[in-house]
Amino acid sequence: MSHLLELERVTVPGRGRPRLDQVTLRLTAGERVALIGASGAGKSTLIAVANGLLNPAEGQVLWQGRPPARQGRRRRLQQSRIGTLWQDLRLVEELSVQQTLNAGRLASWGWPRALLNLLLPLETGACRELMERLDLDPALLCQPVSALSGGQRQRVALGRLLRQDPQLLLADEPLASLDPRLAADLLSLLLRQGQAPRALLLSLHRPDLLHGFDRVVGLRQGRVRFDLSVPEGGSAALAPHLEQLYAGATRP
Repeated sequence: MSHLLELERVTVPGRGRPRLDQVTLRLTAGERVALIGASGAGKSTLIAVANGLLNPAEGQVLWQGRPPARQGRRRRLQQSRIGTLWQDLRLVEELSVQQTLNAGRLASWGWPRALLNLLLPLETGACRELMERLDLDPALLCQPVSALSGGQRQRVALGRLLRQDPQLLLADEPLASLDPRLAADLLSLLLRQGQAPRALLLSLHRPDLLHGFDRVVGLRQGRVRFDLSVPEGGSAALAPHLEQLYAGATRP
């Protein structure tokens, strides 16, 4: 079986104990994997390693069977194929919504077109279509990010990810600060995008939202405690595993 992403016995040091400790994880196209665990379990660190933002001290990371490129065209191509939705969104307040959406294309565009994006409204038709798909008013395209509400900002950040059109979607606690309706809408969009030929790895604080995922990986103190298929019963059927995962920790 061909894997999009492989983490093999990855260790990331930390204060007192490793942030990740001998973690092995493989993702195949079409898999939608939830990553759960208490705060400090290592979920964000694992997302950063998968993204390429953080290099492990031990172990290896493989993208489509090959080590990540460090520079050049192959590096840019790999960057364009892995997209991340961060919990803090990482939006630039001064940019317009259209510039922000187009930022998802920068790795594939290259620097000349990236600089042009700061001066001209590029690919307006594609951006308008995406805004409608995200249930956002296309009139917002010319507005600065700073003028958006919290829910609008979340959807624009997701739109930037969709504009990138990555093969692997990573999401670090994207639902943590959202109201239940907006969280459900965003999760539904991400799950649809995670279908083949793509894959989705999403960290969650809420085991009750596991329905719709194919697998669930439990992290505790930087170690993988279980890697299981999500049963029909969702979190209820996983109760014994969840009890062990959160034993002595604050439950979400």
